Amino acid sequence: MLTDVKLLRRGLFVEYLSLAWMTIECVVAIYSGVAAWSFALLAFGGDSFVELLSSFAVVQHLRNILKGTGSSISHVDSKRAEWATALLLLSLIPVIGLGAVYSFFTGIRSESSLLGITVAIAAVVIMPVLWFEKKRIGAASDCLPLTIDAVESATCFWMSLVLLASLAINYIWKLPWIDYVATFAILSFIVKEAVKSINEIRES
Repeated sequence: MLTDVKLLRRGLFVEYLSLAWMTIECVVAIYSGVAAWSFALLAFGGDSFVELLSSFAVVQHLRNILKGTGSSISHVDSKRAEWATALLLLSLIPVIGLGAVYSFFTGIRSESSLLGITVAIAAVVIMPVLWFEKKRIGAASDCLPLTIDAVESATCFWMSLVLLASLAINYIWKLPWIDYVATFAILSFIVKEAVKSINEIRES
């Protein structure tokens, strides 16, 4: 039991780190996305916001377990948080997608963004660490919320690779249309993540 407690405390520490990073990632991505008219950055920032809420829910779940709170209360809170994050993910799809389509047909072109490139590089470095730690601790402690959150961190990592590639191409070769390609690639990740989340909620 002591080992489980230590693992869960380690998991809580990792989730606190995740909260701190996702806050920075969300704010910087959305700010630089607005400044550069980059819908890829906005989509990435929107997903970061949803993952921030998800991490907060996992933190509450782990704190309840460590404090000895009843599993039924923890389960209800967890279900509500899971539905909220899944619905928020779904809401991102039409908002960002329609915005990108409108931008394309009205001739708005994204600008290169060094700040966006910086946050994408940081995400490529940080997200794998969070991903593997959450996955390892979740499996070792049999904590499903941590395991699910690890999958979201993995998705964020793949999205950050797509984002970094598009931003770098636009910065080096001045090809603003690449932002639209990256936007819909990131949205496809979000669709997959949202559908998977809803299926897991229904099965749990």
